[in-house]
Amino acid sequence: MSRHVAIVTDSTAYLPQRTVERHGITSVPLTVVLDGRAWEEGTEISARSLAQALRKHQPVTTSRPSPAAFAQTYARLAEAGASAIVSLHLTSEFSGTYDAAVQAAQDAPVPVRVVDTGMVAMALGFCAVAAAEVVEGGGTAEEAVAAAEKRAADTSAYFYVDTLDYLRRGGRIGAAQALLGSAFAVKPLLQLVDGRIELREKVRTASRAVARLEEIVAERAGSGPVDIAVHHLDAADRARTLADNLRRRVSGLAELQVSEVGAVIGAHTGPGLLGAVVSPR
Repeated sequence: MSRHVAIVTDSTAYLPQRTVERHGITSVPLTVVLDGRAWEEGTEISARSLAQALRKHQPVTTSRPSPAAFAQTYARLAEAGASAIVSLHLTSEFSGTYDAAVQAAQDAPVPVRVVDTGMVAMALGFCAVAAAEVVEGGGTAEEAVAAAEKRAADTSAYFYVDTLDYLRRGGRIGAAQALLGSAFAVKPLLQLVDGRIELREKVRTASRAVARLEEIVAERAGSGPVDIAVHHLDAADRARTLADNLRRRVSGLAELQVSEVGAVIGAHTGPGLLGAVVSPR
């Protein structure tokens, strides 16, 4: 049995299935609770179902994977031949996922390095891919961790939401709390900073916010090489337009993918989310 370093992440990375399969990345699902029923993200509930529930004001909550779920994953990978595991997860400011992984790692049958990337969505996904590519080249677990941490440090995530209400209810609005009093008078552009959601700037209209998001992303991308991911929830037309414009504007674009976020992030941002991750190679 060949020995190797296994790469684990969680369902909020929103990696395309082809990418997961190509790099052999294992994803542990978070849970979405809709009307009292628990569903595993990515396998049992669709983004479309979530958006419909949110628009109907149905109660939606989320929860981390249990330490037991991580323990089972680590044991299975060890049994399959892993000599070490690198476990990369969404920001601990959003979820207890990192803590659950740390608990499970303590009793794992092989060494496990658990990393709080401070990221989410494809900002996390790009970190997992960077780690996997190092391992594929014969790198060690420590080298994979270093690659993931460097990718996280270089990556930026920006997003627009139609309303701050979902973020407020989920307690994940950070410095944007200052906007609550005027949420209906402005359209906020937000960004991820040190694992927290921070206000980037205020814009008066939705169309201007989307145009400004494009400007920010193009400026941050520079001349490349750079990977970009465009995310949305129930805003496919906006996402396609943003992606098309970025393909024209970013000269060093290596890869651009468009995807709808899953239920966990969608539950906290609401329908109408439009986001972009900029990740220099």
